[in-house]
Amino acid sequence: MSWRTLFKFELTAIFTNPSLLFTVFGGVLIYSFLYPLPYSQQLPREQTIAVVNLDNSQMSRELERMVDATPQVNITKHVYSIEEAKSLLIKGDVHGLMVIPTNFYRDVLLGKSPTVAYAGDASYFLVYGTIVEGLATAGGTLGAKAKVSRMVMSGDNLVLASEQYSAMKLNMRPVFNPTMGYINYVVPAVFVLILHQTLMIAAGMLGGGQNEYRLQGGTGYWLRYSAWKIVLVRTFLLMLIYIPLVAYYFGYSFSSYHISRLASISDLVAMTIPFLLAVIFVGIIIGQLIPRRELATLIILLSSLPLVFAAGFIWPVSAIPAPINALAQLVPSTPAINGFLRLNQMGASFEQVINWWGQLWLQALVYGCIAVFLVKRNQEQGCVKQVPAE
Repeated sequence: MSWRTLFKFELTAIFTNPSLLFTVFGGVLIYSFLYPLPYSQQLPREQTIAVVNLDNSQMSRELERMVDATPQVNITKHVYSIEEAKSLLIKGDVHGLMVIPTNFYRDVLLGKSPTVAYAGDASYFLVYGTIVEGLATAGGTLGAKAKVSRMVMSGDNLVLASEQYSAMKLNMRPVFNPTMGYINYVVPAVFVLILHQTLMIAAGMLGGGQNEYRLQGGTGYWLRYSAWKIVLVRTFLLMLIYIPLVAYYFGYSFSSYHISRLASISDLVAMTIPFLLAVIFVGIIIGQLIPRRELATLIILLSSLPLVFAAGFIWPVSAIPAPINALAQLVPSTPAINGFLRLNQMGASFEQVINWWGQLWLQALVYGCIAVFLVKRNQEQGCVKQVPAE
């Protein structure tokens, strides 16, 4: 049994499996276009709200104009009661409401703090956050203007009053996400998870299909070669398939969505190799443990959402329970996402991600040994079943 023949068998097994090919090529390519689509506008804008102006003064109407001028909010309804505004919000005609109280103008002139009520549709946290941000920005601007006016009326210089109306000024400068958009925030990490999940499904389906055939009493080339040779050739071929896909994601896709790319090619390659090895070995392990190939897709897809939240880029690691965080470290996607994000989006040096790189190599070593053991065990069980009873 030559290496060349084994390569031929493995290539045939991969490229004659429509489900596997669709998962690898169709899944990776389709997700590269479909997943970023909802985030194409980066941030939600011009969310519709209703206004209840119970004061109807010059200053309250100025507040309305300032709110409507923000990029986050668009006033589409003016109503005369809070109940009417609630009804519009419940029916979905608007996504939020603002209530300007009676005596709003008088309280501002007296130096009091009138309460302007905001409300939004909290079932969509992005919409709710956008509305509250726009309303709070407009309200804060009007409050600062009123305070500066009082300081000037008290005899302060206009320039000094405009600079000193607050004891502390907030100057926010985004470091790693200059556009403050969701594409730069979410997509780079999720792309790593897409590569992780599709590759694992491919390796799992390949092993699961052969395992299914073996359990039915069938024989195949995977029973005639050494286990380490099967694992080695399968890993090599899947690596050859996925390295161009990784380059497509980190190259063309990032460029087309204007996602920052700060890592050098050598650093990306150094992180990619142990990542792909660890994922392939985990996929082979899953394939050897399941009785049918379709279970690979089911098991791995169900794990996608927990892996996203456990990776530490959406939900902070400090808020993740320690047992869940410990389990997440066993999955290649966790160190890979952390390593790739810091290299490519944060401009970290390779020395700063060396721990995640080492974690991936450790996973590749451990899972590779387990994969060889399970393939060998299933081969032995298949050979035992083929020996006729005396």
